[in-house]
Amino acid sequence: MSSYLSKRYQALEAYTPGEQPRDMRYVKLNTNESPYPPSPGVLEAVTAEAGRLQLYSDPVCAELRDALAARYGVKRENVFVSNGSDDILNFAFMAFAGDSVPACFPDISYGFYRVYADLHGIDSRQIPLKPDFSVAAGDYMNLDGFIAIANPNAPTGMALSRDEIEGIVKANPGHVVLIDEAYVDFGAESCVPLTSKYDNLLVVQTFSKSRSMAGARLGFAIASEGLIADLEKIKYSTNPYSVNRMTLAAGIAALAADDYNMENCRRVMKTREATAARLRDMGFEVLPSLSNFLFARCPGQSGEALYLALKRRGVLVRHFSDARIADFLRISIGTPEQMDVLFEKLSEILEG
Repeated sequence: MSSYLSKRYQALEAYTPGEQPRDMRYVKLNTNESPYPPSPGVLEAVTAEAGRLQLYSDPVCAELRDALAARYGVKRENVFVSNGSDDILNFAFMAFAGDSVPACFPDISYGFYRVYADLHGIDSRQIPLKPDFSVAAGDYMNLDGFIAIANPNAPTGMALSRDEIEGIVKANPGHVVLIDEAYVDFGAESCVPLTSKYDNLLVVQTFSKSRSMAGARLGFAIASEGLIADLEKIKYSTNPYSVNRMTLAAGIAALAADDYNMENCRRVMKTREATAARLRDMGFEVLPSLSNFLFARCPGQSGEALYLALKRRGVLVRHFSDARIADFLRISIGTPEQMDVLFEKLSEILEG
């Protein structure tokens, strides 16, 4: 087949998203989605806005940014909104790395960091996790580069403290430190309060996980006015209408129902701890998680074989081929009933 792709992209290895199969009904524990629906107000807001799709959305996202600013105790000028946190991560790699500035991130982390570095021709430093799979804060001091850290990390679920992150930010003046907090609402410490203290700190969050809006594609960042202005320049140079009318309305309604969302987070955390205990009782090694998923392996079992066996039985989890984590499974936390199905199928496999 002929390819017209530019030579600079022909060797690019694209990000592999989690499976979304349609061949049968699955218990879906592979893409870290919320097991609970968005609040009723979100559904009402989306329905109301659907009748106005003939009009462009607000490129400034003013009402949503004001709601986020009120929620997080900052000003509108400290808030950036775009089409999912992936969009913001992409903009950040474009804006703050490249030329003589490398991108520095853990070797086992969110796979898009490596893709964005390659996509934009950015030299990268991939810093190994410690033997226990945690991020060593000391490895990120004085790096003279753009730093991206998922906190909690994916796919491990482990997190650094706010004090450790602050040490990294202080040790890297003159370069942006991006903290990707996609999973922060499930028990970790947010670094948003530090953004008023450090003008090189960029905190990125998403509505996908804790606010049950993965399908809406809405992300936001909080930072100094200067960093937000830099991101706005990139956004307005690509697609100023990147957040559609229904998603803007959904985001505003979700923030109005944050008690509902945070209660769902507590439910997920409770199920996570119960699931971790059951897995350990079955002989699994389970990493400590402050996210809405667990990273676990069963000694003597191939991670890939276990993943495939579960898939044949209608349960989807996530498997990664990287050698160091190839025997691990990343298991999203579903409802207690969904986790019961997981354990039923795991028992069938392991006893068989």
